[in-house]
Amino acid sequence: MTLDKVRPEVLWAIEAAQDKKAQHVTVLDLNELSAFAQYFVVCSGESTPQLEAISDAIEESLAAHGVKLAHREGRAGAEWVLLDYGRVVVHIFSERARLYYDLERLWRSAPRTDVPSPDEKAARRSNILPRASSDTEATQP
Repeated sequence: MTLDKVRPEVLWAIEAAQDKKAQHVTVLDLNELSAFAQYFVVCSGESTPQLEAISDAIEESLAAHGVKLAHREGRAGAEWVLLDYGRVVVHIFSERARLYYDLERLWRSAPRTDVPSPDEKAARRSNILPRASSDTEATQP
C-alpha cells in the first residue's frame, strides 16, 4: 500500500499527528477485510498531555477540512484515544497500551504502511545524496 492512494482524511490525520510529534505512525488498509472502516491510523505518544494534543490536532485538522467526527472514545487521562470518522478510524496510544492491544498483530492480514517521521525522511534524503569527501572517492573502484 502506498499513501498516495489513501483517502485524504488519512493524510490529514497523519500530518496533524506528526505536527504534535506522534511516534510510530502506521496505516492499516482494511478495505478488503472490514465493512466498518477502510483505514486505521495508529500512532503513539509519550504522555497523557501529548495523547490529548495529538487527538485535538487531528480533530481540528479534519474539522477544518469538513470531516465530521462520528464518535470519540477515551479522553482525560486515557492511554488510548479512538477517533471514529466512519471510513477512517484513528487510534492514539500510549506506548504501553499500544504494545498491550497490538492492533497491528490483530489486523496482520491488512496491508500496512509505516509512515516515517519528518526527521526520518530528512535523514533518508541526506543519506541518498553522494558525499563530496575525498575518502569516499578513494574507496570507489
